[in-house]
Amino acid sequence: MSAELLSLAIAMVAGLMMTRLFKVLKLNFPDVTAFLIAGVLVGPYCLGAIGVPGLGFNSFGDVQSVELISTVALGFIAFSIGNEFKLSQLRGTGRQAVTVGILQAVTAMVCVDIVLVILTLFTDHETFNLSGALTLGAIATATAPAATLMVVKQYKARGKVTDILLPVVALDDAVGLVAFAVSFGIAEALLSSSLNVVAIIINPLLEIALSLGLGALMGFVLTKVEELFFSNSNRLAMTIGFVFMTIALSQFSFEVGPVTVSFSSLLVCMMLGAVFCNMCPRSGDVMYRADKWTVPLFCLFFVISGADLDLSVFGKPIVVLIGALYIAARSFGKYFGARESCRMSHCDPVVSKYLGFTLLPQAGVALGMAVQAQALGTYEGRLVRNIVLFGVLVYELFGPMVTKWALTKSGDIAEKPEEKQSHERFDTPKDHRESQHI
Repeated sequence: MSAELLSLAIAMVAGLMMTRLFKVLKLNFPDVTAFLIAGVLVGPYCLGAIGVPGLGFNSFGDVQSVELISTVALGFIAFSIGNEFKLSQLRGTGRQAVTVGILQAVTAMVCVDIVLVILTLFTDHETFNLSGALTLGAIATATAPAATLMVVKQYKARGKVTDILLPVVALDDAVGLVAFAVSFGIAEALLSSSLNVVAIIINPLLEIALSLGLGALMGFVLTKVEELFFSNSNRLAMTIGFVFMTIALSQFSFEVGPVTVSFSSLLVCMMLGAVFCNMCPRSGDVMYRADKWTVPLFCLFFVISGADLDLSVFGKPIVVLIGALYIAARSFGKYFGARESCRMSHCDPVVSKYLGFTLLPQAGVALGMAVQAQALGTYEGRLVRNIVLFGVLVYELFGPMVTKWALTKSGDIAEKPEEKQSHERFDTPKDHRESQHI
């Protein structure tokens, strides 16, 4: 336990120090990129390779031992995104966000499917087959909400692109669940010559419905419980407790006959945040305080994510080749799909031009899908996982920088973060001052 705590302490300090080093070197990168690079440095391939317990993460097993932090961080990230679903704000962009969210994800899947299916025509079945191509196409739909949200918060991005970006990223999870279930079911059918309709259609739709239902219920209960407290500190503590409870409940799964009852923690926590922000009149104040509380948690999350990146995938030519094609096809699909769906939805030209660039980051959800893909078989599952890892390495290191560039070009990032942060402590709104009533 002491070694794990020391590893976490070193991870957090390394992440924060890396952001300072970037500023000294005048590298104008988002903090997310600094955290990820720090994670690689304290991971099994660098500092952890020394083998001293507690001095970084000595193995990927050590990284997995602190997986609970990543699970909790993703829950709070989803909760924060859900708080952007204010009905008063979505009246103008809600329909556009739904259209763009679905079409850009499907376009990315189709582009990856086409490119990789063509590749299977030039490779033997044992090296890369149709099942792997279809599975990777479905995984391409997923976008990492964590990196996107961190860039938005760090630079206090506000504007036309940001207004539609966060709802679109949130919808990606639901679209990705359905797309992956259908494509993965077909992939398994191609290998086993049997089609499981329940796994392809019923299970993913049930998971989405149950997740939204659980999140709505927890959001309603949280709003009512908040009314019992008058201290802002106690309201914050209760909110954090409910997010923890919601994450825990979303981990349960069981089978009822052929049907699997399960939840998506991201969807559940997003719905929790959406209901809370629309029902609780004090949600803005609570979220302001929660954002301050989660800063070290998010730092740890990205450093751990960097430590979990497997650099050995670069040593496998087939993985590099397929990974490069996967990245190129997915990037084109995300950009083209977002641009055209924005035009169809009559979005502002600035949104059509830059939104696609902000949808490139990919991490946790995609890796979760890759883990499920191991059911395809030992070789196929490992190949898919390594290709996704290759994509995550590239997307997580460069995706936040591209997102920041796009938001800057669109005008959503108006000034440098340090210019705003130097005045932040003097600009704290009166509404956020601590209430003295218990």
